[in-house]
Amino acid sequence: MHDSRRIEHAAAEWLARRDRGDWSAHDERALEEWLRASTRHRVEFLRLESAWREAGRLQALAAGLPGGTVPPRGAWTLGPVAPAAYVRAARARAPQPGRRWRYALAAGFALAATASALWLGWRLGGRSEADYASTVGQVQAVTLADGSSAVLSSGSRVHVRMTRGERDVELLEGEAYFDVAHDTGRPFVVTAGGRHVTAVGTRFSVRSDAQDVRVVVTEGKVRLDAPPGADGRATPVSLLPAGSVATAGRNGVFVRSLPVAEAERYLEWRSGFLTFDDATLASAAAEFNRFNTRKLELADATVGELRIGGNFRWANLDSFVRLVEMGFPVRAERLPDRIVLHAR
Repeated sequence: MHDSRRIEHAAAEWLARRDRGDWSAHDERALEEWLRASTRHRVEFLRLESAWREAGRLQALAAGLPGGTVPPRGAWTLGPVAPAAYVRAARARAPQPGRRWRYALAAGFALAATASALWLGWRLGGRSEADYASTVGQVQAVTLADGSSAVLSSGSRVHVRMTRGERDVELLEGEAYFDVAHDTGRPFVVTAGGRHVTAVGTRFSVRSDAQDVRVVVTEGKVRLDAPPGADGRATPVSLLPAGSVATAGRNGVFVRSLPVAEAERYLEWRSGFLTFDDATLASAAAEFNRFNTRKLELADATVGELRIGGNFRWANLDSFVRLVEMGFPVRAERLPDRIVLHAR
């Protein structure tokens, strides 16, 4: 079992046992020993305990299961740790106020008009160009002229150019996830940071940072390559099947092969979550800052070196900071435009 999943499951078992009603002093001592064994144990336990308090009793979610049994991961609906499928279903069921409904309807007409214009331009000239962008804290879904779809992460920009022979997308900033319409005659090429990611019909994401390009493939296969070097020699090509997580930088391409379900964890931002697996607090803060205008700053280098794991809502920065304060020797200074973390 993946280490973060193992710790999460163990923490959930402790919570379920404590809630059964036959909790003893021996159990309490055993729990304290488990919590002292690792900071990651304590953070995960506090995270689930906080969610448990918000959601009520875990038994209500596990109706029909024997007492003390932990429901499978996909069945949990514990507030800030709810899985993506539950979040999507909850949003689909939630009633919308009249004003929001009118705004949504107007937005729908605007999108339909844009799609019609793209389709007409395609039919008349065989060529379509468009720019799409998302603001900080916004995840934007768009439909492309060829029937493909893209989901833009927070603060992202793409330029799309399609002809009867080519489908080219330039990722100018940020990250985007693509569900590519199958067309063997026109490969779908995403350019980012001097790299080319080529697919025919597949699902994958491309992220461009200051120095690296990251590609996550969740279905099909893609080809990752770069333009010829300064000496004109061809660069190596990487073929990435589903489950691949590739990072391309100045030192070449590093590829991890994971189960598709694990690769999908890199893309949980689409459903409002950020997932960390033994990540430094510095890297976690950088991820939160991608999605929030109120920034998270680290006043001490030792704070940034702390390790953290878990699944958190990127829109709920305050909740994340509270959990960090509870699980680590960290003090938060809350200012209007930022939150500064100090070592205690």
